[in-house]
Amino acid sequence: MRRFIVALTALFMCVGVASAQKYIVVDSEKIFRSIADYNTAMTTLDNLAKEYQTKVDATYAEVESLYNAYIAQKANLSTAQRNAKEQEILAKERAAADYQESVFGNDGVLMKKRIELIQPIQKRVFGAIDSYAKAGGYDMVLDSASNAAMLYYSESVNHTQKIIELLK
Repeated sequence: MRRFIVALTALFMCVGVASAQKYIVVDSEKIFRSIADYNTAMTTLDNLAKEYQTKVDATYAEVESLYNAYIAQKANLSTAQRNAKEQEILAKERAAADYQESVFGNDGVLMKKRIELIQPIQKRVFGAIDSYAKAGGYDMVLDSASNAAMLYYSESVNHTQKIIELLK
């Protein structure tokens, strides 16, 4: 019983401390969409992705064409010729996969371009949020765009528009 009372007291103390904190909610996605440079960068990245995807698709279509031609000729080929064709197809398929990884992978061209275009904007936005929070004496900033577990918040704590105005 004594443990229960101690635990309950500790819980109420934690709730009391937590409620004394000042916090705000922002929607970082809305903030980013309000910045023209961000929208331009995203359009550029989308166009590059489509262009690269077209090249990747064409490379895989070439592999598929080679494979279909091989299947059609397979009965007429010697074992050595079959092995040579299979190796050629596998090499082309590996080259296509390597190209796809070099473009769309974590260290790929598209990711590097994304970092180049988006990172300065992110720094600017996160810097503005940090400055705003410090100036307002807020202890915590919650992002409603990336927090799927946030089920409710009062509009009185939503400071998204103030951050957008600060960035302009």
